[in-house]
Amino acid sequence: MKATKIIYWITTAIVALMMTFSAYSYLTQPAITEGFHHLGYPDHFRVELAIAKLIGAILLLAPVAPRIKEWTYAGFTFTFIAAFLAHTAAGDPVANRIMPLVFLGILAVSYLQYHKLQKGVQKTVPAH
Repeated sequence: MKATKIIYWITTAIVALMMTFSAYSYLTQPAITEGFHHLGYPDHFRVELAIAKLIGAILLLAPVAPRIKEWTYAGFTFTFIAAFLAHTAAGDPVANRIMPLVFLGILAVSYLQYHKLQKGVQKTVPAH
């Protein structure tokens, strides 16, 4: 159980930190704004995505209801897949295409460890 917790917290922290940094960059870096224009997205989408990433990072780390946590994982999954598809469709370099898939893999490890921890919690709760 200890290894599961360590893997869960490391992978979850990596995703949360990356999402937070990404959101900050979306709001402050002119190069990111140009990147969104290159992909064909309007400015308001960049701002909306930054806000959603910040909220998601908080929810990923916070002790929230399992259903909220599931939706957070789903939202990040959609985000990473959409980023991969957008960079691929725009003909961007391979590194730009692969990074969302790398973070999707890290997110998947976090998700699997989250469920292992949830099963461990359910086993320790006494039946009434």
